[in-house]
Amino acid sequence: MSLARRLLPLLAAAFLAAVPVARADKIVVQYRPGAHGLKASAASTLASHTRVLHVNDSAAVLQRLRSRHDVVYAVPDVKAHIAGFIPNDPGRGATPGGWTGVQWNFDGPFGVNAPDAWQNAFNAGVPGARGVKVAVLDTGVAYANRGKFRRSPDLRTTKFVRGYDFVSRDRYPNDRNGHGTHVASTIAEATNNGIGLTGLAYNATILPVRVLDDHGEGDASDIAAGVRFAVRHGAQVINLSLEFSTDVTGNEIPELIDALAYAHRKGVFLVGASGNEAHHAVAYPARARYVVSVGATTEHGCVSDFSNQGSGLDIVAPGGGADAVIDGDPNCHPSDPAGHDIFQMTLEGGPTNRRFGIPNGYEGTSMAAPHVSAIAALVIATKVIGAHPTPGAIEQRLKATARDLGTPGPDERYGYGLVDAAAATAPTTSG
Repeated sequence: MSLARRLLPLLAAAFLAAVPVARADKIVVQYRPGAHGLKASAASTLASHTRVLHVNDSAAVLQRLRSRHDVVYAVPDVKAHIAGFIPNDPGRGATPGGWTGVQWNFDGPFGVNAPDAWQNAFNAGVPGARGVKVAVLDTGVAYANRGKFRRSPDLRTTKFVRGYDFVSRDRYPNDRNGHGTHVASTIAEATNNGIGLTGLAYNATILPVRVLDDHGEGDASDIAAGVRFAVRHGAQVINLSLEFSTDVTGNEIPELIDALAYAHRKGVFLVGASGNEAHHAVAYPARARYVVSVGATTEHGCVSDFSNQGSGLDIVAPGGGADAVIDGDPNCHPSDPAGHDIFQMTLEGGPTNRRFGIPNGYEGTSMAAPHVSAIAALVIATKVIGAHPTPGAIEQRLKATARDLGTPGPDERYGYGLVDAAAATAPTTSG
């Protein structure tokens, strides 16, 4: 259900906070047994000896009631308000809340149910996955102003910790491409700041690690070093929106396979893009044993026509683009116009341009993977499966709560289904 069609129940009733109002039109009064109640224009019984009075001059009536010996208490019927926010990010326009018309991947019929997940995180006291560290191994992130580089306007309040650039071999993993900033923004773009769009785990801390160059290419050894760096610097989730060709085997990248196994042993949750070659095989590093492989789906709920599939596929998330040709799948209409891309604020115009915008053209399993990383961060923060969940427990949670697509049950096109942030972060009930 779209956010526009809800009454925007962004926070649960448990987070309602009472706030006094300057002039009450209702008074709650409890009388001692046997007392005669005050006459009012209207009254209703709340409990034994307790009534709600509708009055015109609340200040005078309160004074009278409080002076009576047969009154236990008399108080204004104070109003409560939602203790939180409804994101005001305007999307591409100027209207507060306009993000809902752009980020179908968060709040559309085949989105990840972000608003309800945000509510769950608020209820748990960890809005936006506060306190969880996510490493983004990519082309860098527009995280800081340094020389010719600028921090993204919609990452100004996002929390960052010092990362590393394994391409330039320095401590400044600034983005020269835009891809890494886009990925990091899906995870933790600032939310309710009146700028651009929203981030799924908007209070998570981002550890930027540059392992891909200006053109989006990187060596396996640099990626392996980046994985180990992220683990040593406290990452709880590592996002790998990158791929090798599907003909690359694990034997050809042993240093990376070893690094991924090291991360798993240290309790880090690993997320990888399945690849964009439309092959019936998942690409490395997503194919590696300890990495959750993520395929892409469209705005229509069909697997994207570019998304790699196969027995190694774990789960899917919004990646945009056109529907694949799948006979008998009611969500797949490849002859219809292509669905929307995945939108975030990032660099526009390539390595030489430092302008920020919300560009078209970002679709792929690279865009799908950060949805899963962000939801993993929310699961960790909310502690719905324990205070220190293992990578395996997080994976099982995401699979168990995913929305089944395609043929019933797990399959090679959709894995366990479309990841659902709301279901994954919903409190478990015992009983």
